[in-house]
Amino acid sequence: MDTHELTDLRLEYSRVGLSAADLAADPIEQFRSWLAAWHEVAVGDPDAMVVATATPDGRPSVRTVLLRQADERGFVFFTNYEGRKGRELSANARAALLFSWHPVGRQVIIEGPAAALTPDESDAYWATRPRGSQIAGAASPQSRVVADRAELERRWAEVEAAHAGRDVPRPDHWGGFRVAPERVEFWQQREMRLHDRLVYRRDPSGSGSAPAASGWLVERLAP
Repeated sequence: MDTHELTDLRLEYSRVGLSAADLAADPIEQFRSWLAAWHEVAVGDPDAMVVATATPDGRPSVRTVLLRQADERGFVFFTNYEGRKGRELSANARAALLFSWHPVGRQVIIEGPAAALTPDESDAYWATRPRGSQIAGAASPQSRVVADRAELERRWAEVEAAHAGRDVPRPDHWGGFRVAPERVEFWQQREMRLHDRLVYRRDPSGSGSAPAASGWLVERLAP
């Protein structure tokens, strides 16, 4: 899709806007609908998302990772548990995710608790990774200071040599996190900065509200 087509699509979304009546009953279903539309645009990596974490005393950090799964249980990504985000999530198990789809004037923000996947779940995904990515995941001391690139290349070569002719096992320090949504915001760009912001949030009463399914409330926020 070229620049002119993207502009036309953004204008179309902007004019139509987003109302509560447009929303799916469940935020995961709504997310999948918007993600599918973003995949059709094919701008950059459709699965790229920003992950924000924080230390127990509230110092934030942020980075971009790839979404690997989204279902009713939550949003999954994989990382080095000993890297900065892994350490922060272990100490302060909450995260915010941002899908920034500006070429079409859309954003999705997810907030909720994060938990490590089971070893079996991480093993299953590890087995699908290219061998070079497996070696890198085992070799890299993520977020740690290294002397230079040569050190990284040496570590990579050592892991490669150690597993020549056989599978690279998943190291204990590498695996997945799942962020269970408690709050999901869908942001649609509109004219004159009067953007549409519709938020699903967990309903403690479990009653829900139309059009949301039981267990979710939907509210409109001012832009």
